[in-house]
Amino acid sequence: MARNVYAIGFLIFIAVMIAFFITNIFFRDLHYYRTIIMLSSFLAPLFYAVGAFISVSSYSRFKKILNFKEAFGRAFLPMFFAGFLSIVSIFIYINYVDKDTKDLLNYQYIESYKTSLEDEYGKTKKVLKPGSEEMQEVEKKYAEAKIRIAEKEKRKEDMFSAKYFLYIFAGYCAYFLILSIFFGSFFRTKNSELYPS
Repeated sequence: MARNVYAIGFLIFIAVMIAFFITNIFFRDLHYYRTIIMLSSFLAPLFYAVGAFISVSSYSRFKKILNFKEAFGRAFLPMFFAGFLSIVSIFIYINYVDKDTKDLLNYQYIESYKTSLEDEYGKTKKVLKPGSEEMQEVEKKYAEAKIRIAEKEKRKEDMFSAKYFLYIFAGYCAYFLILSIFFGSFFRTKNSELYPS
């Protein structure tokens, strides 16, 4: 099983979904949106990296001579498979199974945006002189940001649409590609190992 890329990908997918549902059930509080973002940014990529490492290292023990293409594929395929399944499953769950989660996340996204804006504005006001050219620029940008937030609220902008999930998956694919290049370079059999002097 450790040599089957799709089995490893499925195990990564299971780990990501367990983490998602634990977060959804036990950490559904005022900071749920930030918790989901942290999960997507740090924990899920860690699961993908560990799965890719297990996939390549187990295969390198089985097949003693490994070229870059083989090592790259052994790393990339399980991550891509798991990432695709995870994104599709979470999209379906948020948009069709539990719409309360979607409403909560969209609401908290706007509130998080507002809080960040007010925090930054408050810190900047303490540093800059009132009436200065820099402060006037900050005031202008602050007013523009408030208008943008009001527009998002008015449109009821959906941060969990298919387009949003495609952007997330594209970001993950870039991560998978970079990590796979690293694993491909690291695990490939060197010429000196093939032809010892």
